[in-house]
Amino acid sequence: MPAYAWRGRNSLAQPVSGVLDAMTESAAADQLVSMGITPLHLELATDRGAMASATPAPGTWRRQPVVEQDILIFSRQMYSLNKAGVPMLRALAGLQASASKPAMVELLKDLRASLDQGRELSVALGRHVALFGNFFIAMVRVGEMTGRLAEVFLRLAEHLEFESSVRSRIRQAMRYPTFVLIAMAAALVILNLFVLPVFGKVFASLHHELPLLTRVLLGFSAWMLQWWPALLALVAAAIVGVRAYVATPQGRLRWDTYKLRLPVVGDIIAKACLARFARSFALSSQSGVPVVQALTVVAQTADNAYVGARIAQMRDGIERGDSMSRCAAATGVFTPVVLQMIAVGEETGELDALLFEVADMYERETDFAIKGLATAVEPLLLALMGGLVLLLALGVFLPLWSLGEVAMGAKG
Repeated sequence: MPAYAWRGRNSLAQPVSGVLDAMTESAAADQLVSMGITPLHLELATDRGAMASATPAPGTWRRQPVVEQDILIFSRQMYSLNKAGVPMLRALAGLQASASKPAMVELLKDLRASLDQGRELSVALGRHVALFGNFFIAMVRVGEMTGRLAEVFLRLAEHLEFESSVRSRIRQAMRYPTFVLIAMAAALVILNLFVLPVFGKVFASLHHELPLLTRVLLGFSAWMLQWWPALLALVAAAIVGVRAYVATPQGRLRWDTYKLRLPVVGDIIAKACLARFARSFALSSQSGVPVVQALTVVAQTADNAYVGARIAQMRDGIERGDSMSRCAAATGVFTPVVLQMIAVGEETGELDALLFEVADMYERETDFAIKGLATAVEPLLLALMGGLVLLLALGVFLPLWSLGEVAMGAKG
């Protein structure tokens, strides 16, 4: 596609310039006008330097990839532009001109090129499934088919905002426990490699029998001091092996199943996954997606492989002719209140509205559980730290006390 170098003035009468892609010179002028720019000069960009200034370097693109927040902003902007009746090509051209991240500029440029070739927006987004995901693309396709694209973008933006908020709050709640565990691990390494060996030399020079706890600590310290390179390599190999196993379908299923059974975090993960399912399915149902197709898309985009497998089980049961409430009960992942609301939704024909209420309920419970996460974890961390300090203190000070008793006995 040809590139045109242009100069003009924006709505504040300030001089601006740049390079944009368009099929013809008149199309480039139309794009500038739609962006609120009055073109003063327009010509084919034959200077490679001008092209390079508008096209991001590959290294810059790799350093700043498109993230979830960019997709969220894109959804909000597309909702506003579609609601205002701006044509799709002009909307993408305006977003491309206003984007500050080079990777987002390249993404919007590719979307425009696909639309220029006659593809639908959902097909153009499908070329970047790793960024948008199957659910996002499927919902855009439904919006195109039903003529409710603006509403779909609004719902997608709300959906992405909720997921981003949940992840951010979980990371924030787990920040303190993570730092404490890292500090404890670092303290153990320092004590075993540098502190306990010094005490071992002092105790050995006194030729006195040491308590069992002290001998165990000194033996572990000597073993760690001798084999720490092999231990470090073993830990690194274990991390790589576990990551490779979790990347397999079977490993991912087992790991996600185990996450749901964790004492404190498991309940939060389960509620967040079910909130995502309820909102995603309600959004699909409200947009007119058939139930089986909606469950297929939601199962593929579930954050948890175990929950995704249970949703796929629901889909298979519905395909066999069972009711949704009965299939949901057979999965074993929904609470009785949710099952009752699904049954009422089937009877009244208001399944999507009730599922939105289920999503709101799970979101409130998730928010409450996240707020209490630090409070629930703090006693466990204090008990662990107290036990570690007690173990080290007894291991170091018991020999000193016994030596003091021996010295006092010798004086007597």
